[in-house]
Amino acid sequence: MAVLSPAPTKKSPEEEPAVKQNKGGFAGRLFQFLSTAAGVTILVTLAAVAAFLVIRAWPALTASPEELQKISWFNSDSILGYTGPLIFGTLLASVLALGIAVPLALGIALFISHYAPRRLAQGLGYVIDLLAAIPSVVYGLWGALWLAPVLDPVFRWMTDFLGFIPLFAGYQPPAKNILTASVVLAVMILPIITAVAREVFLQTPRLHEEAALALGATRWEMVRMAVLPFGRSGLISASMLGLGRALGETMAVLMILSPGFLYSFHLLKPGQHQSIAANIASKFPEASGLSVNALIATGLALFVITLAVNMLARWIISRRSEFSGAN
Repeated sequence: MAVLSPAPTKKSPEEEPAVKQNKGGFAGRLFQFLSTAAGVTILVTLAAVAAFLVIRAWPALTASPEELQKISWFNSDSILGYTGPLIFGTLLASVLALGIAVPLALGIALFISHYAPRRLAQGLGYVIDLLAAIPSVVYGLWGALWLAPVLDPVFRWMTDFLGFIPLFAGYQPPAKNILTASVVLAVMILPIITAVAREVFLQTPRLHEEAALALGATRWEMVRMAVLPFGRSGLISASMLGLGRALGETMAVLMILSPGFLYSFHLLKPGQHQSIAANIASKFPEASGLSVNALIATGLALFVITLAVNMLARWIISRRSEFSGAN
């Protein structure tokens, strides 16, 4: 007589996920540990940098005017008075660069993602990305030796015909002014903004684009109603990334800009502005003692500005986070 073996019991749906979870439990815990460690490392590094800047800048922040005046290149009675024009020059150059780069990056990103043929779009995307690999010192050489002579007749015309506007008055050759430095910074941050904006625009839900076209919208109307609203937060993020690089750029500004320590909106005059990073690079080789602490204090100001810019960007993006491709 044949003995019938019992039929295999089928596991309940509640038991199957538990088995899978047990099989991958070690790998999951390891990945969680590594991810947590990476996040904590970033926070610890940021805190260490901030602590270093505060500790090393404290002697200059608490020094008396008489002690600060012993520094040969110090031209103010307080560290705040010395850092103020540097902050102004840094922000002015970065904002001008952002104003030049963002419209260009937006147009290039839209052309690559929605207008150009596929082969042309791929080649143009590679070329734009390659701009990010060029060292800043090469941009500085290009700006000082080639761009400045090219911009010279343009700046002459602006002073001759638009000189009644203080922004464009008082141009003096060579073109080593804040506007030339801003143009070079705009070229430097262009690939960063373009690359991020292009990838965000390519993530626009296809159904949104097809729905707009099905309703009779032109390609530009489709871009305006579907692509740009979807990619607005990504474009803001890309702009803030570019602004972060412009704020901390050193060599290109140092090689192009004729330094000055003024609160001036004369964009074409040389000897009016200086950035924090370029000033540190120029003064640090001959600095010692309290002068090093003074330079680190200006670096602390740049650190705070960069942190504030990133926090502002996160706040702007969070206010627009309710829009997504799903809704």
